[in-house]
Amino acid sequence: DTDVDGFHADCHVDPPFRTQTDRDILRHAVAAGDIEVICSDHQPHEADAKTEPFPLTAPGISGLETLLPLCLKLVEDGILDLPSAIARLTQGPAQALGLPLGRLDAGHSADICIFDPDSIWTLVPDNMHSSGRNTPFAGWEFRGKVTHTLFEGRLTWSEKT
Repeated sequence: DTDVDGFHADCHVDPPFRTQTDRDILRHAVAAGDIEVICSDHQPHEADAKTEPFPLTAPGISGLETLLPLCLKLVEDGILDLPSAIARLTQGPAQALGLPLGRLDAGHSADICIFDPDSIWTLVPDNMHSSGRNTPFAGWEFRGKVTHTLFEGRLTWSEKT
């Protein structure tokens, strides 16, 4: 109950946030390799979708900008090593969907996310790149930030642009 922050609409997600015990069990399953995929159910919403009382708001959060640093928290906490964390974000989803992606091999598409694992930043919703700024993580300090993305070997986004 404490994790939905007084039923703030930005904490309205589906499935709902779980108890600390449930989260500990999930973290153990990730560490053991029973969970091979870590992904975002990125659901950006217009601000109006989160202004009603909690049960009437649209569920979901804007998750693209927090997916990597939250996964890196698993590394920081000793749940995963960095290569395993990256594999859960890349190879795992690709394999689950039967796609020949998520790895760097000759003859495969060079779809790459470059990040600075030491960048420390605070999430300010107004500074988010997503079209939706609904997040329960406003004001949180994160370590690790995407700096560039490449699609098929071409730069498609840079933090500096």
